Amino acid sequence: MPGQPLDDGTAHALVAAAAAAPSIHNTQPWRFHLDTVHRTFEVHAARRHPLPHTDPDGRAVHLSIGAALCNLAAAAVHLGWEPVVRLLPQPDLAGPLATVRLAGAPRAALLRRPDLYRAIWRRRSSQLPFLPDPVPGPVLAELAEAARSDGARLRHPDAAERARLLALTAEAEQRSAADPERRAESRSCLASPGAAEGLPVYALGAQDSSGRLPMRAFAGPADGVPGERAPFEPEPQLLLLTTRHDGPADRLRAGQALQHVLLLLTLHGLRASFLHQALEWPDLRDRMTGAGRGAAQMLLRIGYGPAGFPTPRHLTTTLLRHSDVLSPTH
Repeated sequence: MPGQPLDDGTAHALVAAAAAAPSIHNTQPWRFHLDTVHRTFEVHAARRHPLPHTDPDGRAVHLSIGAALCNLAAAAVHLGWEPVVRLLPQPDLAGPLATVRLAGAPRAALLRRPDLYRAIWRRRSSQLPFLPDPVPGPVLAELAEAARSDGARLRHPDAAERARLLALTAEAEQRSAADPERRAESRSCLASPGAAEGLPVYALGAQDSSGRLPMRAFAGPADGVPGERAPFEPEPQLLLLTTRHDGPADRLRAGQALQHVLLLLTLHGLRASFLHQALEWPDLRDRMTGAGRGAAQMLLRIGYGPAGFPTPRHLTTTLLRHSDVLSPTH
């Protein structure tokens, strides 16, 4: 296959894998342009559903696109290509944010985890209670190394830091609940029947009946959504993803690292959910790491437990555009 023209079916298979990545509230803020001559994908931001309160500066869009890049690269390796990824950070999200060129056969280093592609289709965010069983140390070390290889850092907080991070998350959740505009923005992300994006009501999960774990409440009884409650794990296991700096390139790398970690978690039979609330308030986000400790990019809750529910995706025919030559800057 390498060195041969890229056929349409393979191009759509690659985009389908990329588009299976998680994104902020499942808004899927990406689109893809393919230069068929040079076998190069451009990855662009597509803010079909802007979130001015949740993501005013596009940080979460960059993370989402970084996660799609990770999937696209894993799919390319699975199909026998060397993915050459070039990041093109754009603070205003104008123009391509990255290119992925399909070169020759993949290097041996990229074949160490060929099962990453399989995990793409099994990974789901889970808003359900997890078991209290601890994640083994070797698994945590593998996750940290994966994040480091993509230019990010993954911390496993101790009990004191875990309590502090959960308190910041709870404060953010309370602020958002008291803000009518933010509540309306969250409700706007609920998927209507047959929609290709957004969050179906069945995927929202429950709230912790003990009140210890501040899960995001997208909607409640006042919105016609049952307010389900359940006992969650008493000692949530958290992972904090950070980068040294906080520019657009750092955010793209954080997204790549995040998805790499999520795919490895999936392969180990683990689940994850996003505790993103504090990251949506600048002052709380700064307090997540403290001065001189880098920029917080994502807080994950991980553990063993039931799989989450599938969420809708756009058809690849709406995401992919072909051309003979990409933009002149590349």
